[in-house]
Amino acid sequence: MQPVEVKKDIYWVGAVDWDIRDFHGYTTYQGSTYNSYLVKDQKIALFDGVKKGFELDLIHRVHNLGIKPGDIDYLVVNHLEPDHSGGLPELIERLKPEKVLCSPMGEKAMKAHYHYQGWPVEVVKSGDTLNLGSRTVHFLETRMLHWPDSMFSYLAEDKVLISSDAFGHHWATSERFDDQVDQNQLMQHCAKYYANILLLYSPLVQKLLAKVQEMGLQIDVICPDHGVIWRKDPMKIIQAYDRWSRQETVDKAVVAFGSMWHSTELMAKAVADGLIDQGMSVKLMNLADNHRSDVMTEVLDAKVLAIGSATLNNGMLPWVADFLQYMRGLKPTGRLAAAFGSYGWSGEAVKEITAKLEEMKLELVGEGLRWQYVPDHEALKLCRELGQKLGQAAKAG
Repeated sequence: MQPVEVKKDIYWVGAVDWDIRDFHGYTTYQGSTYNSYLVKDQKIALFDGVKKGFELDLIHRVHNLGIKPGDIDYLVVNHLEPDHSGGLPELIERLKPEKVLCSPMGEKAMKAHYHYQGWPVEVVKSGDTLNLGSRTVHFLETRMLHWPDSMFSYLAEDKVLISSDAFGHHWATSERFDDQVDQNQLMQHCAKYYANILLLYSPLVQKLLAKVQEMGLQIDVICPDHGVIWRKDPMKIIQAYDRWSRQETVDKAVVAFGSMWHSTELMAKAVADGLIDQGMSVKLMNLADNHRSDVMTEVLDAKVLAIGSATLNNGMLPWVADFLQYMRGLKPTGRLAAAFGSYGWSGEAVKEITAKLEEMKLELVGEGLRWQYVPDHEALKLCRELGQKLGQAAKAG
């Protein structure tokens, strides 16, 4: 378990979780990492911990740097979510840091999570600094990005930003740096992370990016708490966050649906054809087969959302309701939307979807399209026309 040098005397000492497949409702098909960073100077500082069960990975890497228990002066906890702090009790017991530094909200979270006794906790705020000898650590609170306790640690002399959960992604790899992995895969993982964790905080992301620019931080390397380290092109992920937080969209539509006996599926395909007629790129996604987090990733840059469902027990199909509730919490804005669906008796699903889309303040095109039983050629023509209207509205906007 060898550490990896990021810059001179700055090391990655975290853990790779090859097996995790779910992160509170977000699929992690290719695992994740829990990144921790150690800085050797006149004082030794360890930034962030690991998930419970991965403590020995970190401890062995620290040991392989020739650092013994008691050598670590400072443990900086940028974020208290358990995937980064779950190993804190054992790390503090084994490594015996002189101080454990966290934000004001971090102190509250640490007490609430671990009910500790005798930990040498010290609170730092935005603007506070920590001298390591030849290096100075600058702290910047990033509240609600994405927990109240979150903060950045910036190593000014090295131009290294330790960014907590910002600029990260869930991806287990043997490589540690952005220039060592496939760029398309990297950005897809980053987009999924933003769409499913940070999208609702987009206004705060905009404020943070403005603050970083105002502070004039020079950044050579970004060290996030998940995924690979940005050393070749850190501006690539910063620019992506700027786009995503502005909720910029492209000429793309997501047609997501749930069908019982394929009737709503036929309608979905016809709506998709109408969108394609207007030159839109379309993602047709059956909500029974596609995980909500993968659909949400496609929504990130989609200008149009068409949501369909058959009616079951006077309402939507459960997997359609699940997705809409999930999407509601992530607060996409500035999209065009429409509802459609087939039904047998009462047909409430389309009304329910429309109400949910209105609640999300999406711009509705049409009143929703319902068809009883199996759609015929006339019904499919209406569905195609709905898709065309959505595409025309997207082009006009």
